[in-house]
This record gives sequence, C-alpha cells and structure tokens, in this order.
Amino acid sequence: MDDVLITGLGIVSPLGIGREAVWKEIEAGRSGVHAIPELAAARWLAPFGGKVVDFDPKRYVQPRKSLKVMAREIQFAYAAAELARQDANLAETNVDPERTGVVLGAGIMHGALEELVDAFEVCATETGFDFSQWGEKGIRQFFPLWMLKYLPNMPACHIAIRQDARGPNNTIAHGDVSSLLALSEATNVIRRGQADVMYAGGASSRLSISDLVWHGGAQLAQSTDPPETICRPFDADRQGMVLGEGSAMFVLESASHAQRRGATPLARIAAIASRNEASTDRQPPGKAIAGALAAALQAAELPAGQLGHINAHGSSTLDDDRVEARAIAQVLGDNKVPVTAPKSYFGNLGPGSGAVELAVSLLAMQQGVVPATLNHQQTDPSCPVHVVTSPQAALHPTFAALNHASTGQAVAAIFMAESS
Repeated sequence: MDDVLITGLGIVSPLGIGREAVWKEIEAGRSGVHAIPELAAARWLAPFGGKVVDFDPKRYVQPRKSLKVMAREIQFAYAAAELARQDANLAETNVDPERTGVVLGAGIMHGALEELVDAFEVCATETGFDFSQWGEKGIRQFFPLWMLKYLPNMPACHIAIRQDARGPNNTIAHGDVSSLLALSEATNVIRRGQADVMYAGGASSRLSISDLVWHGGAQLAQSTDPPETICRPFDADRQGMVLGEGSAMFVLESASHAQRRGATPLARIAAIASRNEASTDRQPPGKAIAGALAAALQAAELPAGQLGHINAHGSSTLDDDRVEARAIAQVLGDNKVPVTAPKSYFGNLGPGSGAVELAVSLLAMQQGVVPATLNHQQTDPSCPVHVVTSPQAALHPTFAALNHASTGQAVAAIFMAESS
C-alpha cells in the first residue's frame, strides 16, 4: 500500500492568507482574535472573534461571476485550494484529472440576514408575519440560485470544477471533526488506488449572527478582557470558547505519484483513527478521544514518547479541556509530550477548525519547533498536560492532531516528516 504525502498547503485564516503570512503571526505570538464592530452593533454578548480580514475573493475566484453563488465559506475554501495547488507546484501536465478528487469538511452555512429583508417585508403585516404569503410572495424575492450559495457540498464542487478534479468527490459534515475526517477519507481514497491526488481540508465560519443566535451563546466566553487574550485553552482562568472562521486545504498525493513529478513533501500521513461513544447529554467524549489517539499511535507504530507534540482540540471551555487533557494523559502515561492549542490564535472555526489547526502544526514542523499556546498563564490542575507557552525546539519530527465533537466523535491523526 502506497504512503500518502501532503505536498501542498493553502490557508485563509484570521492570522492571514497564505502560509508565509500565517507563520509570521504564529512566530510573533500574535492573535487573530479582535473586536467585531458588527457584533457589537447587534449587542451580541460576545462581540469579538477570529475574523478573516483583507480577503479579496476576486483575487482567487475565476470566473468572477461564480461569486454570485459562493457564500463566504466557499470563497475561503476555493482560495485555500488555489494556494495549496500553487504550493504543491501542481500543473495540468502532471496530474490526471480522472485520478484527482476532493474531500472537504464543511457544515451549515447560514444565509446573510440582509438577503432575507425583502422576503420578510412582503410577508409582514401589522400584526406579525403572514406565513401563507411565503410561497407566493416571499420566495420570489430571492435570487433564483440563492440556495446554491449555502449548500455544504458546494465548496468541494467549486474546487473540483476549478481544479478539473474529476475523481472522487465528497463532503463530510460532522461538526468539529469534519476536517480530519475529510483528510482520513481522502487518504483512504488514495490508499485504495482510486486516485493519485486529492484536495482535502475544511472551511467554515461561526461568526454569522444567525448562527450565533441559533446556538444562543452556548459555552461562549463572555468577557470584557482584551479580545486577543480571551481564548485560554487548558488555563486555570479559561472562561469559554471564542469563535472564528477560515479554511485550510491540502494537496495529498501517493508517494509514487509525488516521486514521479519530483514533489517535495511537507509530511507523511502515518495514521488516522476515529472513535465514537454514546452521548445523550453533549458531554466531551473522553473515551473516544483516548481511543482515537491510542489507535492512531498503534497504527503508525509510533511510541507515545516519540511524538514531537500534540495539537489538541483545546476549545477553552471548562469541561471540554478537562476531559480532553485527562484522555491525552491516559494515553501518554509518563511521557511528557508538549501540547499546543492553536485555537488560542483564532478561536473555534467549527467544521474547518481541524484543517486550520493542522496547517499550524505542519508549518511548525517545517521549522522544527512546537508552536506556543497563547494566553496560557497557569495550567488548570485538572488538566494534566504539558502545555507549551513559548516556542520550543521539537525533539521529534512528528506530531498528533486531535479533534472531537460533543456528539461523541473523536479523530486523531499522526504526521511525520518524510525523512523520519
């Protein structure tokens, strides 16, 4: 069975656009979380987050008329895929379209409220909203292709069209584990011999006011502290989640295909494992986290002590961090493996979070370092992990990425430098 390599990386994030811009911010220890005036104007209880700024989709989307059917998240993914292709030095001459595919982690994309105003007004009466008018009058106010802007499978479709990827195409919509599950599926497609090249990653935004209201602010940090200091994974003073948006996409190739075209790999995907446990009360899935990490290490034939670091889910909520830390400690035993939590830089992006977090660790491995966790002053005694608070040299050219969801799923992936 052929090894699967990551040969290209593209990222659109609150820290910047492109690998150089993002790494510059990580290296400087700067956060991408800031005050968001629109949320403050709406009197939202947490008017801050990891928002992507200075993003011009016209620089990436061709033809530009396609923007009419692209929500913000789709634009992010499209741009990230373009950057990943460039990073991998892929060209039409060295890729077979029939053996190139896309798997992407995505989720619900919430329509912009301003797009609903006209439809609401024609159905509004002095006493309320007349639902009987919706089918005849309200729906007519929408752009005919409006729905295509918000379907979760559309990012993968647009990327496939642009990259002429005619092979397997799929979308994983499974909350916070979507990105790593997408990476797992893309890896397995290559290992099954069904493709030579796959685009994989995730994209999402959790900053839409309609999404925020839908979730009612559950588990959000509500703080008057400077926004960039609020996300504090595993810290004794953590107060809850900060939300964000963004996308990261990766070019995956079989080792033989990458070798034939002379590609330089960023990493080898050594193993990906997923586990699930019953969850009726939306509590963190500790057994699943431990099970996924242990299974991934076993599949990679890697002793826990040889991990350069663990890229933790680290949501900065009270229960979640505690359960995750204990699950990690259970698997690591006495091995003092450094733990980092990239959400401290940009918040929880939802389905796209795992991909953007993975990009941070891949960039760090290229530099031979473990990236710091921001805002971590004192580890909570109930979180028995060794949180990295300043950049340090990596002892091993390997790392594990972890994500989990409150509905019971957990995914762990092991990555190695190709020379290791």
